[in-house]
Amino acid sequence: MNRASPHHEEEEEEEEENDAQVFLDESDIIHEVPLDEEDLPDADDEAASDAEVFEEPDDDSVHVFTGHTGELYTVACSPTDATLVATGGGDDKGFLWRIGQGDWAFELQGHRDSVCSLAFSTDGQLLASGSLDGIIQIWDVQSENLKCSFEGLGGGIEWIKWHPRGHLVLAGSEDCTVWMWNADKGACLQTFSGHGGSVTCGDFTPDGKLVCTGSDDATLRIWDPKSGENIHVVRGHPYHTEELTCMAISPDSTLALTGSKDGSIHIVNLTTGKVVSSLVSHSDSIECISFGPSHGPSSLWAATGGMDHKLIIWDLQHSMPRSTCEHEDGVTCLTWLGASNYLATGCVDGKVRLWDGRSGDCIKTFGGHDAAIQSLSVCANRNFIVSVSIDETARVFEIAEFL
Repeated sequence: MNRASPHHEEEEEEEEENDAQVFLDESDIIHEVPLDEEDLPDADDEAASDAEVFEEPDDDSVHVFTGHTGELYTVACSPTDATLVATGGGDDKGFLWRIGQGDWAFELQGHRDSVCSLAFSTDGQLLASGSLDGIIQIWDVQSENLKCSFEGLGGGIEWIKWHPRGHLVLAGSEDCTVWMWNADKGACLQTFSGHGGSVTCGDFTPDGKLVCTGSDDATLRIWDPKSGENIHVVRGHPYHTEELTCMAISPDSTLALTGSKDGSIHIVNLTTGKVVSSLVSHSDSIECISFGPSHGPSSLWAATGGMDHKLIIWDLQHSMPRSTCEHEDGVTCLTWLGASNYLATGCVDGKVRLWDGRSGDCIKTFGGHDAAIQSLSVCANRNFIVSVSIDETARVFEIAEFL
């Protein structure tokens, strides 16, 4: 069998290659540039570069309210109107606006300093706005009229709460006092004095029979709202060593759960005024705290968030953490989603996260804000959650599919 010589095969291959190539004449070459292969970009690098150029900001919001011109500090959703939202901030303004209706907003005029507290009455008829100017304004929601104003507090308003079954409004002040008014009559009913520092947190018990307040003086005080009598003062070992930052009261009105800058959490029996348990797990300031829903197994649960980047879900029956949920930064606010076992957190990293309270899993992370979130509120039908941030915006995220 005859075989072609290797030299002959190479000549044939060169001819085939020459037929497939087109050469430039030397006259076509303008300038030759020496090229180091190390200077050539990889294909993967080019793809990544293109992605960086065209990547859109992560925004999962379905509505953005941009009426404010300063940092936002507080948000409250109406308990009866699923689209009505109130927000307040450092531009000395509060607004009422509606989810999905970007062309309507009502300004809560008259404050002379940051609006840092907002609360709807339980029946949704009235809205209270509190400011660092020491003034509380009461608004008739339906008519959008200013119903009355309460002045006289010697410092900025720290928080506002409504009685669970009436138009009584309770507010804590930087001047160490707590005030209670009848909003229908515009009359002061009670002044609670005794704290030695700013009153940073407080509330009525759900049955309306007691008032609980916490302060920068590291004490919890339990009051009779009718007489103004200070029933119990909780302080000293084994209680907090630094100022109280947040408080929650159990649905059955028997326990108070308090958090502090010292990173500790304590459970207080409201009848005896005694510390019945201490929850130890956080390593930095506790910023937010809440009992779980009032029925089912979660009635024995609570949630706490802190600047140590943690959300902890607690089994209060055994005073043990059920789950520790890590964040990218400090946890500033939290809220349970209605009567479900799900809850949401707002974080310094600008994200809103949804958590399954049973498993401790993060089921959704909502992006959109580019600065710390200050407050969260869930709308009445639990289809949406609203967050406010120091980035001057309020954002609405849809949560119905997760419940």
